[in-house]
Amino acid sequence: MKKIASLVFAAALAFALFSCASSQQAVDNAFSTVYNAYTDALITDGAANYIVKEGDTLSDIARNFYGADKPYYFPLIMLASKDVVLDPDLIEPGMQLVIPDFEANTTKESTKPRIKSYFKDIADVYRKKGTSVARRTRQELLKISESL
Repeated sequence: MKKIASLVFAAALAFALFSCASSQQAVDNAFSTVYNAYTDALITDGAANYIVKEGDTLSDIARNFYGADKPYYFPLIMLASKDVVLDPDLIEPGMQLVIPDFEANTTKESTKPRIKSYFKDIADVYRKKGTSVARRTRQELLKISESL
């Protein structure tokens, strides 16, 4: 009986690990698809570079570069840094991020419509994450999309 219980537990654990890995792969694929669709929409002229430090989050980095009231504008950084990291929640110390100019990408009539669509599409990727933090992030990204 103990062997059967151990086998059932091991199978359940393996399934859970596989489900998490395949779920993360689906999220990564979704991020990649969106980034590839909008790479040409982003203005990177005059962009800054930033090396991620221990304890950094993309919201904190966006807040530092774009202003205290703009932590949810981090998808601009992600789009510019798509070759470094796919999932904004998985940044690591030492990664070099590109910080595009906020004004150039959110106020120019030539870029604003595409950036608006980009934020909406990134919000849809957050729906796939399915966590309470992801739901909150999705809501904030949709607000930004509507405001642009």
